[in-house]
Amino acid sequence: MEMAPDTIVARATAPGVGAVALVRLSGPDAVGILKALLGEGFRGLEPRVASLRSLYDPVADELLDRAVVTFFPGPASYTGEDVVEISTHGGELVPSGVIEACASLGARRALPGEFTQRAYLNGKLDLVQAEAIHDLIEGRSPMARRTALHQMEGGLSQRIAAIRDGLIGLEALLVHHLDFPDEDDPPVSTGELAQRGDTLAEGLERLLSTAPEGMLLREGALAVLAGPPNAGKSSLFNAIVGSERAIVTETPGTTRDAIEVPVSIGGFPFRLIDTAGIRSRAGEVERLGIEVALRYLDQAQVVLYCHRITEAWGPEELDFLAGLDPARSILLLTCSDEGADEGAPGGDRDGDPVPAGVGFGSADPMRVSAHSGEGLDRLRERLAGLAFAGLRIRGVDGGVVTRRRQRDGIEGALGELRTFSAALRRGVPVELAATHLRPAESALEEVLGIIDPEEVLDRVFREFCVGK
Repeated sequence: MEMAPDTIVARATAPGVGAVALVRLSGPDAVGILKALLGEGFRGLEPRVASLRSLYDPVADELLDRAVVTFFPGPASYTGEDVVEISTHGGELVPSGVIEACASLGARRALPGEFTQRAYLNGKLDLVQAEAIHDLIEGRSPMARRTALHQMEGGLSQRIAAIRDGLIGLEALLVHHLDFPDEDDPPVSTGELAQRGDTLAEGLERLLSTAPEGMLLREGALAVLAGPPNAGKSSLFNAIVGSERAIVTETPGTTRDAIEVPVSIGGFPFRLIDTAGIRSRAGEVERLGIEVALRYLDQAQVVLYCHRITEAWGPEELDFLAGLDPARSILLLTCSDEGADEGAPGGDRDGDPVPAGVGFGSADPMRVSAHSGEGLDRLRERLAGLAFAGLRIRGVDGGVVTRRRQRDGIEGALGELRTFSAALRRGVPVELAATHLRPAESALEEVLGIIDPEEVLDRVFREFCVGK
């Protein structure tokens, strides 16, 4: 594609105090602006070689900074255009002064994501790879980072492109049926065409199966600590987070609102929530906190139900526990260091501290102690296994769908393929069944960005930071 008619400039590092700030330019006048800033210092500057130079504001005729400058001639650059990167001293004044000087020389301040958008428009990457760059910047866990890097290298794109190529091949096989409908013995039977459609659909289904956990990699799985007051929820919350984020006292009902902290557990991102203790007899403020807790419980991927090991089970608590979904819940017997004595009301350490008939069948209860650390490593393992079981088994090499836009496009293609195969098996004429293949192909092309409706591009790139 043709290069953009204008040159853009932006700070590519986060604002604030720091040792170094990076100012980036891209466009047809990027090198010309650099020449104006360097003056005689431009001589001897080589492409892709970082060089220390003095920057001058040619309008104000004053020194801006001593900076490291590098220029990358297009198309062998990030955006596919001429790109200049200027590493200045950090803070606010110096990089802002450089940007002002570039603007006075004709550069336009970049919009969010505009550098990466130009890279996409100039064929340096597809839309899935562009989204992966944003995910890499925003990632909050090692697995999110690994997934984003795999997507940037084309992991998901290659699998989608392979299925699209299969669709094109299937359309080619249909040409014979459409051009020579009266032949008794076509090279490929309608049954085999339907089977090939099924095979392509199965590939799409495998990708779709990664979407629930893939999207959680970006958002973080919601893990909610719940239970009665004074069950050790806040102490356990602090132990998992690794800092004193929740107030801990012996007074029941201390937590009146939900406290949320993003945390990486087992390499996966979680949003850990500490909630108010749930009980029927509560004051007005505490009751509002319980309502918040119940809302979080409805949305949670994992519920950590806490019961203090030294406490007896009450009927209200047992009723609540029986209503939890075992498939997404873990029963924790907290303060296990207090339950070492055989006569503890919650049961001894060798017996079963959960009364018969509780109806909780996800797994054996876990004894944990925020004080001694007992059971915390096993709890982290269970958390990751419950929220990200598929990714832990498959890994990221098979491609992971991480966005609703990707999921919707793949679902659309899958529906068209399934309809195509079903139509052939019902005896629908080949020319009518074939009308579902082009929409399937178009849906995958939209995922990759081979076709680029303007509203799709706006939705993708407006999430980026300025300078990327």
